[in-house]
Amino acid sequence: MAASDPPIRPQPPSVTSPPTATGAPSPPSTSPSSPHEPFAPATGDGPARGEPAEQRAAAVRTAFDGLLQIRRITLGSESQPAPWEVRQLLNAVALPLEAAPLAPSATDTDGRRTATGYRVRLGEEPQTAAVEWLGPSGSGAAAEEREQLARCAEVLTALGWDALLYRGPRRRWFVEVRPPHGTP
Repeated sequence: MAASDPPIRPQPPSVTSPPTATGAPSPPSTSPSSPHEPFAPATGDGPARGEPAEQRAAAVRTAFDGLLQIRRITLGSESQPAPWEVRQLLNAVALPLEAAPLAPSATDTDGRRTATGYRVRLGEEPQTAAVEWLGPSGSGAAAEEREQLARCAEVLTALGWDALLYRGPRRRWFVEVRPPHGTP
């Protein structure tokens, strides 16, 4: 490199990986939430994210924009989940919730809830997820769960998921999320 050449600057990682053997892009997974970890949406389990809020919001927005771009490329529209989303159900449901922005719950290292918000887990039926509204003991999460879960269902329904609010065991509300009928 000559003395007059500008320094080489690393390019930020792209949101989507190169196309797969079928020509479809890989799901968003390389937008870093820290310099050492690949991006992962908050599912509401595990510790609260440690990076600054602005940095996290930018990473979430980039990943969500990548999700929509993959839908446009693979399906021709953003109106329903792409096949890879069905295979990565927890992340595909958690990402739009975090992008909405809705608050994720969190746990400490002992598994105790430390923050009130959504939690995405696998559902009882194949190809379903369940979204719960959880918080620390005494946080009031149970009192606000129906309203907050209705917001979660609205976000997911707007993106083409079938998202229905149910009352489950111990009279706690949850949203059952599944791909629309006929999704590959």
